Amino acid sequence: MSNKIPISNNKKYDLLERTALLGENIIEFARLIKKDEVTRPLIGQIVRSGTSIGANYTEADAGESKKDFKHKLAISRKEAKETMHWLRMIAKACPLNQQDCRTLWKERQELVFIFSSIINKSK
Repeated sequence: MSNKIPISNNKKYDLLERTALLGENIIEFARLIKKDEVTRPLIGQIVRSGTSIGANYTEADAGESKKDFKHKLAISRKEAKETMHWLRMIAKACPLNQQDCRTLWKERQELVFIFSSIINKSK
């Protein structure tokens, strides 16, 4: 999967596209994980948190006020941080998927930095 994750693209600064792409990559990644009693709950959690990043960013982008924008963006950042936790758990449960976890973790980390910067600058 590592070769399929198109994190670097021409729309690097289009956060709507970038967060949607991360969610799509999380879905593809989840389909590759071996299913067993340990991984099933982890897969559900990472799909929820990983796809929620983009959903909440989309809501932030359509925010009704500056306060609403910051609140929704903070939720996107929170979901991105939660996704880090699930990637770490999946990397432990599925050593064969560790490289894919690293790739997704890096993009998620960049988004956390971007969201934090936007939140701090909009105070």
